[in-house]
Amino acid sequence: MADQKSDNGGKGAPVPPGGKGPGVFAKWLKEQIQNLKGRVKEEGESLKRPEKTQLFKSMFRVKHDDSDRSRALGVLSNVFFHLHPAKINRDAVRYRFTWGMGGITFYLFLVLTLTGVLLMYYYHPTKGQAYQDIIYLMSDVPFGKLLRNMHRWAAHLMVITVWLHMFRVFLTGSYKKPREFNWCVGVVLLVLTLLLSFTGYLLPDDQLGFWAVTVGTTMAQNTPLLGSLGPLGRQLHITPYNDVRFALLGGSIVDANALLRAYIWHCIAIPIIASVFMGVHFWRVRKDGGISGPAPVMLASDMDKPVPPYNPPKM
Repeated sequence: MADQKSDNGGKGAPVPPGGKGPGVFAKWLKEQIQNLKGRVKEEGESLKRPEKTQLFKSMFRVKHDDSDRSRALGVLSNVFFHLHPAKINRDAVRYRFTWGMGGITFYLFLVLTLTGVLLMYYYHPTKGQAYQDIIYLMSDVPFGKLLRNMHRWAAHLMVITVWLHMFRVFLTGSYKKPREFNWCVGVVLLVLTLLLSFTGYLLPDDQLGFWAVTVGTTMAQNTPLLGSLGPLGRQLHITPYNDVRFALLGGSIVDANALLRAYIWHCIAIPIIASVFMGVHFWRVRKDGGISGPAPVMLASDMDKPVPPYNPPKM
């Protein structure tokens, strides 16, 4: 018979001792319970401080002592940690100041990406099949109506939160130096958000989408220098068959080519462009000193510059 071990040092589950009486077995059982309690306590401590676990240390190859220098070096030398600064202005992250609109907008973008990918499994961007796919999704696909409504309402909310985010940035003066460039990136993201919403309108191929795209592309047809009906269009020999409306629709009417182009722009081109600009936007927030807060925050490059004296207005 193989040797039996009463501890957990060997491989596999612990084996109770046999043929030594109930007292020995009770003592062995008590030891196993104590060992189990110790392991549970260790696991609980590791959940409270995951940075001390071996899994965390294997992923992030930095020093793990609790000094300020080690924490700062860990943030600066790791791409994941570098997304957040080592120190932040505590007033700048309060919801009564930021409203959380930037983070909510990014969360809605993730929801739209996930639900959009799932919707692509049930959709064909063809003139005779698109509307039938929507009906099938709403009536026969399990949770299809919920999936489509999640995508639809997340799109509406994303437009609202982008506007509120830019409104907050404007009210708090966060577009000023040194954040002018990031403000311009945000304006581009606002335009891309509106284009995502507009191109998604046509995809159900219903009357609402048809007339929305018809009105929108007709407005583009009146654009100066680009539209056949816009100023200087005739002088530049722009016709309804080579203007910006023709390029958007792939023809002179809202037809199958327009549906296919809207699908490609909505599902591939604009999301990729928006993702790139989001990465630049987050990077610039980090490089510009974090979120601008109500307390005065100065960059290291601006600390050597003399501060102009304050002259109150004379009454």
